[in-house]
Amino acid sequence: MSSERRYLPVPDALVGQRADVALARLLGMSRSKVAALIDDGNALADGVPLAKANPLGADMMLDITIPAPPTPPPDLVVDGMRIVHEDGDLIVVDKPVGIAAHQSTGWHGPTVVGSLRASGVRITGLGPVEREGIVHRLDVGTSGLMVVAKSDRAYSALKRAFKERSVTKRYLALAHGRVEPARGTIDAPIAHAGGKAWKMAIRPTGKNALTNYEVLEYVEGASLLDVDLLTGRTHQIRVHLASIHHPLLGDLIYGADRTLAEGLGLTRQWLHAYRLGFTHPGTGEDVEFVSEAPSDLTDALDRLREPGGVHP
Repeated sequence: MSSERRYLPVPDALVGQRADVALARLLGMSRSKVAALIDDGNALADGVPLAKANPLGADMMLDITIPAPPTPPPDLVVDGMRIVHEDGDLIVVDKPVGIAAHQSTGWHGPTVVGSLRASGVRITGLGPVEREGIVHRLDVGTSGLMVVAKSDRAYSALKRAFKERSVTKRYLALAHGRVEPARGTIDAPIAHAGGKAWKMAIRPTGKNALTNYEVLEYVEGASLLDVDLLTGRTHQIRVHLASIHHPLLGDLIYGADRTLAEGLGLTRQWLHAYRLGFTHPGTGEDVEFVSEAPSDLTDALDRLREPGGVHP
């Protein structure tokens, strides 16, 4: 598929508006995609590249080039992705680190959806094409349990359950320092940090986010936590713990100590989705699944348990 070029006058209703806001409305695209077009020099006005904050004039002629979407990579079976449970309605997988839930802008590596398709698993066609069957997600750098809908009824029921917060989502997390009190709740709204789209931050205007935690063990320079995720915001656990000055070990984006991470051999945040529970959409029974933390995380934890631990 080739790129598309459009020549457009500025509609009266958009005169005076910022270029990124106006073009998003005019082209029917998200503001982030329009911002990428502008940043890449693909949005011109009278032959001159637009800036995102430029107001559009009534006499401007717009010249917009929309690049062809990248060819999606072939579906490949992911080594190490274990099937925990499968029936006619759903499949529960234990996602390894380095795997995304589905394809997205900026990610063209292996995915849960692609691996299931390559394995011959038939999932529901509901949802956007690139994430059919996906009712919740884990970060690429987070391992653990995910449920994917195979039937239409499972997709609808599970999406509703996650929205209504009736799903149990528990994580093991290893945070810097001695987290006190040993049991608590972090209630702070989360929004994009600005700039790079993948980084989040605490913002008064963000979406509400609620995280319960309990310390399971104090080790040398860190605290092992059982985290109960009551909402499902992007990077929620990572942002919330960083906001109380206890970032996850290995999470360099949110302030973890690089030297300590290297000393422990950690190449990602110490976070694992170990427990997942919900009402089965087919049987109506309450089901729960458990996963052990993988060796890269347990090895790092065991080193901190040794006398003297590991110091940066």
